[in-house]
Amino acid sequence: MKRIPLALAFVLALGGSAALALSPVNKSFFGGVAIEGTDPVAYFTEGRPVAGSKEHVFEWRGATWRFASAAHRDLFAADPEKYAPRYGGYCAWAVSQGYTAGIDPEAWTIHEGKLYLNYDLKVQARWSADIPGNIAKADANWPELAAAE
Repeated sequence: MKRIPLALAFVLALGGSAALALSPVNKSFFGGVAIEGTDPVAYFTEGRPVAGSKEHVFEWRGATWRFASAAHRDLFAADPEKYAPRYGGYCAWAVSQGYTAGIDPEAWTIHEGKLYLNYDLKVQARWSADIPGNIAKADANWPELAAAE
């Protein structure tokens, strides 16, 4: 079953249009928390997604990033581009196809030192079938998608 992002459901419930401006970071509609509150540094240091804490946050690119520890927050603050997921934390497969979609923090890949997130594990399997090719397509699509903000 496909998930409808909370922001989209809210807009549609109010009778509005689904054509929302794209945020440069995939964040929650209420609270502006990036990548569903998952600590982006943990993917690199622990090899798995870890929930971030409201006690350890950092504001970057208009979003609140949460971290499991102050040490992770400090690593991110020193070099956000190193730890932040590519394509603003939107689904990398979707970006390779020319659109954006939300993510499941459990569907992730680190390739050549960069974090990529996907909508779900099924989509991640598609992404993983040709990571270099999908990165090339996503890199070509991202500037136009990001400009839609």
